[in-house]
Amino acid sequence: MSELIIANIIILASVAVIAAIILYFAAQKFKIQNNPLAEEIAQMLPQANCGACGRAGCQDFANACATADAEQFAHLYCPVGGSKTMNQIAKKLGYSSPEHEPTVAVLHCNGTCQNAPDKVEYIGLKSCRLAHRAFVGKTGCPNGCLRLGDCVRNCPFGAIEMDKETGLPKVNPDKCTSCGACVRICPRGLYEIRPRGKDGIMIYVACSNKQKGAIARKNCLAACIGCKKCAIICPEIKVEENLSRIPTTVDAKTYGEELAANCPTGAIIYTGKKGKKDEQN
Repeated sequence: MSELIIANIIILASVAVIAAIILYFAAQKFKIQNNPLAEEIAQMLPQANCGACGRAGCQDFANACATADAEQFAHLYCPVGGSKTMNQIAKKLGYSSPEHEPTVAVLHCNGTCQNAPDKVEYIGLKSCRLAHRAFVGKTGCPNGCLRLGDCVRNCPFGAIEMDKETGLPKVNPDKCTSCGACVRICPRGLYEIRPRGKDGIMIYVACSNKQKGAIARKNCLAACIGCKKCAIICPEIKVEENLSRIPTTVDAKTYGEELAANCPTGAIIYTGKKGKKDEQN
């Protein structure tokens, strides 16, 4: 019996040794040589590995920079590191990095506790994704924020927090790096990365409800009702499926205050100071 055990041990040990030898030679054959330049570039990156640059992490982005020519490099950008990081990498490569307008995540919903009071009680896991599959939402709006904080928990930079007064997630523009984590996690697609300008002035519609005006207003007082007043003020704005969307090409300084003031439900958000346009004139 002991001889059988010893024989089995010898056989298993032999198999293990042979497998180790095969794996060693396979590793040597398919070994990827590290690019020293890419390693230096990787050290300049924030190591967020968020994928906002369109690459599979910071190391992959560093590899792309290290092997890019001047034209290819112009299309590479790390939103988290921003212009400062890209300028450092460009200097290392002997290239120039084009200027990029600052961006920030915005929430296309203004269904606060005041604007959209709860109509039903939700008893379940605090997960927007699970709740989205289960029911329309506490407010009755099929497109509104579920207020369960998936975006807060998944923001790697702590740039989003739940506002206790409104019940909605609030983005801190000073912390937001435009990594896009909130865009990817929100089951209702309420987040968008928009240019914020150097002065932080933006204009956008804080609503995603595509229901007809009367129904939308029953669910939320701040819902867009598709009245098209904004489109009359600025021809660039299009109202489709009962919902207005303001393109990023619309000049917030020129149209922002007027658009927000003439929106009958307050669905349009203008982040500039009121009266600033008059002061400039």
